[in-house]
Amino acid sequence: MRQFKIIVEKHPDGYVAHPLGLKGVMAGQGDTYEAALADVTSAIGFHIETFGLELMGVEPPILEAFIAEAGIKEM
Repeated sequence: MRQFKIIVEKHPDGYVAHPLGLKGVMAGQGDTYEAALADVTSAIGFHIETFGLELMGVEPPILEAFIAEAGIKEM
């Protein structure tokens, strides 16, 4: 079983999830964190089954992922 790092974003109208380290457009969405994660997991599986990992441009494994904020002074 291959593991992927997933970013899940909370928006006013729900959640959006996308995997790190995979080339191409893949995203999942849902009303809950769990629903968005399940949706993107299904999308990853579909893409791997359809195109194979070789055609998806899988990068080397991501060991850790960090979320940071940076304040930018408005001009």
